[in-house]
Amino acid sequence: MKTLIKNGKINSFDNQLIDAAIWIEEGLIKAIGTDFAEEAFDRVYDAQGQLITQGLVDVHVHFREPGFTYKETIKTGSEAAARGGFTTVCAMPNLNPVPDTPEKLKAIYDLIAKDAVVNVLQYAPITADLRSEVLTDMAALKAAGAFAFTNDGVGVQTAGTMYLAMKEAAANDMALVAHTEDESLLFGGVMHAGKRASELNLPGILSVTESSQIARDLLLAEATGCHYHVCHVSTKESVRVIRDAKKAGIKVTAEVSPHHLILCEEDIPEDFGYWKMNPPLRGSEDREALIEGLLDGTLDCIATDHAPHGFEEKNQSFLKAPFGIVGSEYAFQLIYTHFVKTGRFTLEQVIDWMAVKPAAIFGLNTGRLEVGQPADLAVFAIDESYTIDDKEFKSLGVNTPFVGWENYGDTIFTFVKGQPVWQKGSK
Repeated sequence: MKTLIKNGKINSFDNQLIDAAIWIEEGLIKAIGTDFAEEAFDRVYDAQGQLITQGLVDVHVHFREPGFTYKETIKTGSEAAARGGFTTVCAMPNLNPVPDTPEKLKAIYDLIAKDAVVNVLQYAPITADLRSEVLTDMAALKAAGAFAFTNDGVGVQTAGTMYLAMKEAAANDMALVAHTEDESLLFGGVMHAGKRASELNLPGILSVTESSQIARDLLLAEATGCHYHVCHVSTKESVRVIRDAKKAGIKVTAEVSPHHLILCEEDIPEDFGYWKMNPPLRGSEDREALIEGLLDGTLDCIATDHAPHGFEEKNQSFLKAPFGIVGSEYAFQLIYTHFVKTGRFTLEQVIDWMAVKPAAIFGLNTGRLEVGQPADLAVFAIDESYTIDDKEFKSLGVNTPFVGWENYGDTIFTFVKGQPVWQKGSK
């Protein structure tokens, strides 16, 4: 089948938008040009002068299935990703049951094959049932399709366990992806230990809770030769130690989430669960350090940490609500609006951080707008404003403080292997 996306624009290497049309055949990009008038196409989609990019890649989402389908399912989570322009996402293993055996992992991939509308890659855990000190069989889980290994949601608390896990991951040429949180330093905290925590009389989470475990792990990664990837970096101290580690030649990559780039603790207006996330919103100096970390290459990519929860459990105080914020459906739009339109980032940088780099970090065959590549594509209306409306979400979760914010770049189309999986205005 021959498909054409016509009347679009793509970003050139000198950050200029140029007219473009994309010819798709057999699920691949056949040609990129401006006019294929002499060709006969089976399907034609009109981009109406809007931006065409490679599909976005998100290496950090929570789809909650199996075990917590009232929060999200593979179907609704993948639809939310498609609505945001993501064509490949990587799902975390804090599920019930935890996919810590090949059989459990295969059961999830069976669900993915049945229900997902985008490419979904599934993480496997570092240790059995996430909380134990018993390593999983990484070789067997890799053979069963594990994307990488992580205990996201909890940090690996014992250095010895992390050391052995890194040795095993390195032996299997797999990445070890870390949620860094030293629980002995939590002291019951629910938000950043800063000015707002004092004003709201809430227990704070120290910055060193995150950064100290990153520092530990970086030295372990150096000792083992493991590819160590840090989830959702949030503090200036974390950026500093990762920067130093890269200078020392340690094999480390790191991600940052849109909410940590745009918000800080001073933005929290009240004690309300939609503002509770882990890691928490930090200080303004931390936010600036994250931005600088992206710009100087210390931080490698942007990932949403899309974490849906039920309405009732999030609609309460910090002390009772679970941690988490949804992000799949508006991540690119927030970054484009707050950083590209203001001149802080270029469009090329954002596409690099949200498509090219995450794919390259993990060796994925996607994330590039090139002939011969999978036709995983998105079309964004970057010149048109819209308001984030949770009534339009495809996700089951609506737990975000960004509802009502004006953005640019709503997703018009999303294609996976040349097949349309999202079209604005569709039901």
